[in-house]
Amino acid sequence: MTFHTPNIQNFDLLIVGGGILGTFHAYHALRKGLKVALLEKDGLPVGATVRNFGQVVPSGMNAKWQPLGRRSLEIYQTIQQQFDISVRQNGSIYLASDADEMTLLEEIHAIHRDRGYPCELWTGTHCMHYLAPLKEDYCLGGLYYPQEITLEPTLAIHRILHHLQSRYGLHYRPSTPVIHLDTDGQRAIAEDITGKKWAASQAIVCTGADFNYLFPHLFAEAPLELCKLHMMQTRSYPDVHLPGSILTGLTIRRYESFQECPSYAAIKAIESENNLLKEFGIHILFKQALDGSVIIGDSHEYAPVSERHLLDYHIDNQIQNEILQEAQRIIHLPDWSIERQWFGVYTQCTEGDIYHKTLAERIHIITGIGGKGMTASPGYAEQTIQSLWK
Repeated sequence: MTFHTPNIQNFDLLIVGGGILGTFHAYHALRKGLKVALLEKDGLPVGATVRNFGQVVPSGMNAKWQPLGRRSLEIYQTIQQQFDISVRQNGSIYLASDADEMTLLEEIHAIHRDRGYPCELWTGTHCMHYLAPLKEDYCLGGLYYPQEITLEPTLAIHRILHHLQSRYGLHYRPSTPVIHLDTDGQRAIAEDITGKKWAASQAIVCTGADFNYLFPHLFAEAPLELCKLHMMQTRSYPDVHLPGSILTGLTIRRYESFQECPSYAAIKAIESENNLLKEFGIHILFKQALDGSVIIGDSHEYAPVSERHLLDYHIDNQIQNEILQEAQRIIHLPDWSIERQWFGVYTQCTEGDIYHKTLAERIHIITGIGGKGMTASPGYAEQTIQSLWK
């Protein structure tokens, strides 16, 4: 389709979607000196980018993705040195609750040490000294990653976008849903909901779990599924200190990095299938926010894009109660006053680890990064921009 209108703003790169994946494509393009427009449908990003823990944990990734996660750590730190985006290098710790989980920690410690990724195997006593609220009868030992970071998901994306506008001249347009995107042979041309048109030599679509505006028929047949995650946040605890990302036994049994361990298959084979933790994909993570509150989660429920109605848009108290009960087995808190509850939805690819499809050589649809978004998006986006502008 060809648009005939002189009133089109022209750019080198047009990005649709202002979440973490779209924003870091803008970052790398801007650093190459390209003229970039980023169009976000909402007034502020409200999707998975702001509905997560803010844990950046390459330690949980497989051999393919871990280098991208490690590169992302460097990118986040580079920006933090220029502008405060809430990055804290406060490390990650995995806590083993039994001998099987300790075996997996010992095995992944050896694997990551051989790859040159710094990590330290700790005794249960060392873990107790590091995490005063930790319950002694839960922890057999731990594995600590000193280079890993946390950030505040409700702050970071907004600060990064501000930084890209003020330092690099990003043309950021919130409240601008794009309803059509095509090429005229020489350019990708988008039309927003007001009828305004935007053109660029390349377009990248990072719309996450939103499939309503662009290419709905393509997405309906794509190998994608949605994942709904329950989370909660306590009141502020001024006298509680939980540094960094805290990942527990169920996480060790779930994260893809541990699938590389020699004992993983045998340990998974003897797990009980008949419990609510398994049914709802629950594993327990903790992260203390800047205000002293503690974020706790999470769960995993899945549905194909074509059946997204199966993921009810409400908080399931049964799931939240299961998460809370398991969390109370692991740490002490002065009380368990929950002030906020929410769920997030991300998209993941069912026939690979990310969905990347190019249309007419100029439109690049990139979504389905799954739970790797906050950790891997900076590094993955860098590769994409390098491939488009060699």
